Amino acid sequence: MSELTYQEVGATRHGPLPAGWHHVRHRYRLPDGCFAVAAEAVLTWRLHRAAGVRMRTDAPRATPGVRVTTGLGVGPLRIWGPCEVVWASDGERHAGFGYGTLPGHPARGEEAFVVTRDDAGAVWFEVTAFSRPDRWIMRAAGPAARAVQHGYAHWLARALRRLCTPR
Repeated sequence: MSELTYQEVGATRHGPLPAGWHHVRHRYRLPDGCFAVAAEAVLTWRLHRAAGVRMRTDAPRATPGVRVTTGLGVGPLRIWGPCEVVWASDGERHAGFGYGTLPGHPARGEEAFVVTRDDAGAVWFEVTAFSRPDRWIMRAAGPAARAVQHGYAHWLARALRRLCTPR
């Protein structure tokens, strides 16, 4: 790992999430039979782009060490957040990745996006994160920043459901 801005690297994969941080845990049901499509969308940044997130990456797929900078907002109000993929999984029942914040990100912490298929065949999308403000804009936003993070998880789930629904 390079210059990650936190020490609890990999906690979104192996848990537990560290105490003293804001935690996000959301789980959403996806359409039956869409595991492969959903996994590919998560691992190739297609999910984030379909949700309207600007993505600058140095690789077409999430693998450990890949740098990615996400851009949320519009025009000059867009906020960029540099991250590095700290873990990735691409199995038959579990696929996704976690990335951690780099210097310049408005927050510090880690966020994971995972698709799973359970024993009954149900497909799930999970967003797990721990974070705290790192720059003035996040500190000034206070509870609104945390609400945006929860809303972001819901927005991604809606986008992934659209990608998984045959047209």
